[in-house]
Amino acid sequence: MAVLMKVDRGLVQTGGFFAFCLDTILGLARRPWQWREFIQQAWFISSVSIVPAALVSIPFGAVIALQLGSLVRQMGAQSFTGAASVLAVVREAGPIVTALIIAGAGGSAICADLGARKIREELDAMEVLGIDPVRRLVTPRVVASMVVAVLLNGLVSVVGVGGGYFFNVILQNGTPGAYLASFQALGQLPDLVVGEIKALVFGLVAALVASYKGMTAKGGPKGVGDAVNQSVVITFMLLFALNFVITALYFQIVPQKGQ
Repeated sequence: MAVLMKVDRGLVQTGGFFAFCLDTILGLARRPWQWREFIQQAWFISSVSIVPAALVSIPFGAVIALQLGSLVRQMGAQSFTGAASVLAVVREAGPIVTALIIAGAGGSAICADLGARKIREELDAMEVLGIDPVRRLVTPRVVASMVVAVLLNGLVSVVGVGGGYFFNVILQNGTPGAYLASFQALGQLPDLVVGEIKALVFGLVAALVASYKGMTAKGGPKGVGDAVNQSVVITFMLLFALNFVITALYFQIVPQKGQ
């Protein structure tokens, strides 16, 4: 009986989340649009995400460059170190770092803000006044998270590639010309495009999960804290699953160079 109750509760939560996502998407087409709220949220998410993302992307790029540099040297293909490092950062490391930062910093802040409004009954008051909380509060936050995620992914990719270049050329005695030439030989524009698409989707999912958990929080301040923890964990699980799906589709649709 207890198992059935948990399954039933999970199905209800899943259905409520999908209905919430549909309401949010429909809210994008409604006017007037909350430009001021969008700008404020975009600035806030950027302010809490830029520095951590830049600091995390440096060791990411360095570790990838060092590991791949050692591996390709053992295989006698040191000239392809640049291609392997840059493609790993642009395709995988950049979007993953962006997802972790957006979900951990931006998403938790969104969930805490909406959860605090929920327990103070501000959301109920808005509904009584005829104001749709989803269109007024959630939609601008979702769009802001998506925009910031795309821009943040570009920053992470640049910093990660720069860190990989430095560690490969300086510490592993790599050749700068070979590092860049190998990327031009194997890399292509769709590699960057799929990275930005991943960041866009990750930003959307992180904001939707955080908003839903915040707007359904209950049980006072402790309930808000639990909602924040749940939103971060659920977002991480969804993002890694989506990353696998998008990557698998990309390799099936886009032909790779050198094949």
